[in-house]
Amino acid sequence: MRQLLRISLLYTLFTTMLLGLAYPLAITGLAKLFFPAKANGQLITRNGVVVGSRLIGQTFSGDAYFHGRPSAAGNGYDAANSGGSNYGPTSQKLIDRITGDVAAAEKDNHTQSPVPVDLVTASASGLDPDISVAAAQYQIERVAHARGLSVDAVRALVQGHITPRQFGFLGEPRVNVLELNLALDELARNNR
Repeated sequence: MRQLLRISLLYTLFTTMLLGLAYPLAITGLAKLFFPAKANGQLITRNGVVVGSRLIGQTFSGDAYFHGRPSAAGNGYDAANSGGSNYGPTSQKLIDRITGDVAAAEKDNHTQSPVPVDLVTASASGLDPDISVAAAQYQIERVAHARGLSVDAVRALVQGHITPRQFGFLGEPRVNVLELNLALDELARNNR
């Protein structure tokens, strides 16, 4: 019995050191060596300052910016509280929130055309940095008007920021909201 206890303790210690320490450190080291940007969270910097990550959405408000999906994560895009609202499709709270968001989107964008679903529904993580191409196109006129830019210039900017399906068949084409808004700021600066 004593020998079995000794073997089990040694095995537990060995596997803890191997799988809990050595393996994660090795994988992290390899990731930082071969994929440094991805291993460090795909941070976006401007003038030496980190302005965000390509992987986590941010809140943008006002007519001059493209808006992302709503977030149910903490106080909005809070990675420490990642998660959805967990409301079911028949939840009155969810129905009321979506109805209000649809009305706000129609008012903000001065249109009665159907609001793309991802502009009024949160993702499962609440951290989605991307919107559909339809959601970006829905907002073009509002952003162009607020910035004093031509609709064609903003439309071309959106077209240039569409990420196609991965490997040509996985997922849907999408637009990263942070990258699009940073490019929009740059376009507005260059048009002054």
